[in-house]
Amino acid sequence: MLGAAVMAMASCGNGTAQKCPQNCDSKACETKECGLPVGLQLYSVRDAMAQDFKGTLQQVKAMGYDGVEFAGLFGNTPEQVKAMCAEIGLNPISAHVPLADMLADTDKVIADYKTLGCKYIVVPYVTEERRPGGELFMQMIDEIRAIGEKAKAAGLVLLYHNHDFEFKKVENGEFGLDFLYSSVPADLLQTELDECWVKYAGQDPVAYLQKYAGRAPVVHLKDYFVEGEQVGDPYALIGLNEDEKKSNSAFEFRPLGCGVQDVAALMNAAEAAGSKWLIVEQDQPSMGKTPMECVAMSMEYVKKIKAEKCQKDCQKDCPSQKDCKKDCPKK
Repeated sequence: MLGAAVMAMASCGNGTAQKCPQNCDSKACETKECGLPVGLQLYSVRDAMAQDFKGTLQQVKAMGYDGVEFAGLFGNTPEQVKAMCAEIGLNPISAHVPLADMLADTDKVIADYKTLGCKYIVVPYVTEERRPGGELFMQMIDEIRAIGEKAKAAGLVLLYHNHDFEFKKVENGEFGLDFLYSSVPADLLQTELDECWVKYAGQDPVAYLQKYAGRAPVVHLKDYFVEGEQVGDPYALIGLNEDEKKSNSAFEFRPLGCGVQDVAALMNAAEAAGSKWLIVEQDQPSMGKTPMECVAMSMEYVKKIKAEKCQKDCQKDCPSQKDCKKDCPKK
């Protein structure tokens, strides 16, 4: 499977490392950290996770991902998953946990993911009645505040992962997402901006990330393609709204670099905003590729951007050196 994924990588970008500039010291090139570490939201490869949990983690690591964000443990205990990540060399960054599960037993959710080693737990999605304009929207804000207090007490950070429906305006004229963040203090709730849905909602994803600089420790990198008249429901493409039409000729998720996002600008903006992690996510495969091939293609595109950044940074940081004979790192 991994071999097939590697063969697919060239479709939307060349991951070949750039040569160090001639006026950059080779040792500086070798040690330079080029951008933020990158993890994978494992929902992207959920079928593979269900079939071979540990083997899929190993393949994700082999692709070059530094960490993972969980979307269920598939019957494994937190202790087992922690041991797998340590053995493989993956950072267990965070976990998407349905709000209903958090509310049902907040203490257990926090304890489980603290045991696993996650720093962040994430509200991934809310049902219609808890969205801006819904009858339980204000109640949801109180629920999130309460969960955030318990998470903080345990040493974890609660994040909220947006879609496009949070960009509906509420009574005071703010977007629902902004109202949520202004209603719950930053020490109890931080952002996990999904830049696909920010852009799909008609907002500038870079500007929106800049708006939450210092409050955006984890950023979702997601690309998509949309053309012509919208057909069907995009949420049917992420395993939700199953009763809606799944075929959608106008919208599809894409590997990074194959859609409409300026991925390099997003990566730079996240670094400038003080983010700690970039998380690749692709809810459904496309372009005739498997989920594993898609996430491999995304990582190769990220590597390409990082190599180019390294080259520029080396040139800027080492203007007096003349002897660079080695390649910049392929990280």
